Amino acid sequence: MIYTKEVESMCPVGRMDATHGPSPIPEEGKWVQAKEISDISGLTHGVGWCAPQQGACKLTLNVKEGIIQEALIETIGCSGMTHSAAMAGEILVGKTILEAMNTDLVCDAINTAMRELFLQIIYGRTQSAFSEDGLAVGAGLEDLGKGTISQVGTIHSTALKGPRYLQLTEGYILEQGLDKDNNIIGYKYINTGKLLEFIKDGMDPKEAIDKATGSYGRFDEAVKKIDPRKE
Repeated sequence: MIYTKEVESMCPVGRMDATHGPSPIPEEGKWVQAKEISDISGLTHGVGWCAPQQGACKLTLNVKEGIIQEALIETIGCSGMTHSAAMAGEILVGKTILEAMNTDLVCDAINTAMRELFLQIIYGRTQSAFSEDGLAVGAGLEDLGKGTISQVGTIHSTALKGPRYLQLTEGYILEQGLDKDNNIIGYKYINTGKLLEFIKDGMDPKEAIDKATGSYGRFDEAVKKIDPRKE
């Protein structure tokens, strides 16, 4: 290590008790003085966005002793981002969180999400901070619910014609139910995750559609029912 002449000419001054180490952070039910990457554990979520803010990424990481053991990458709004997400799924697991921070994940949104998660994890702001032993690897899938499919809400609205529900938690919206004043009082949906599971298991597609279809709110009381994509 090279020192300047000014530093070399200075006399040593003690630091007393200033070398007690970093402040402990909560990790999986323990208080940890994190000094090395291997000291870091936790499961958490973060959201990133690309430079033109056209698309966004929700990233979930499960880190054990500094190594990413599980990654869930969900993207919306950009077709190219989905391909970057596929690549990220192959790249992220098995890396330390520091390696992952310095890995080009191509998509700005995924890179930004990785940055946000890194900050949460190293500062002890994880979802599992106070959960003893943290969450099992695979816990990220629980966010997807039945059918193992991302929960996406898509609504389009104009001042002239009002809101159109296109997709909600339950799935793809088939019809909106309106009352006599044309206010939305419910909707009919098809749960796409369940539908595809039924078909994959060999069920007749027509029967699968019927079984995966449901309604919400006072849909049965609707005076008028419309297709939100056409009417």
